[in-house]
Amino acid sequence: QRQLVESGGGLVQPGGSLRLSCSASGASGFTVDTYAIGWFRQAPGKMRQGVSCISKSGVNTKYRDDVKGRFTISRDVAKNTVYLQMNDLRPEDTGIYYCAPTYEVPAVCVIVALNENDWGQGTQVTVSA
Repeated sequence: QRQLVESGGGLVQPGGSLRLSCSASGASGFTVDTYAIGWFRQAPGKMRQGVSCISKSGVNTKYRDDVKGRFTISRDVAKNTVYLQMNDLRPEDTGIYYCAPTYEVPAVCVIVALNENDWGQGTQVTVSA
């Protein structure tokens, strides 16, 4: 059973907003403060790319340049969930969004998945008029 499950995607017009959720499976004992957690996306015909990450402490966050100022990553440890608030969405944000544990150098997350071979089903985000 995969430890992280994505949800919250949908169809939205340009300029719209969505909030994605990445929920940890309590049955596995995995908690969102065990590892740094990142969001990744894959557009049709393109390679998967890192979008954002949040450190194990929850203090440090990182974003790819083209989402800075529009996307916000956060977490709720009590709900064992990491969120990605996406505002001012653009057609180029379209893709399947995945979450996964990421690397972390001391206190700073890196938007690179710990296991490039372990991905869930993701959640589809489509930005279109």
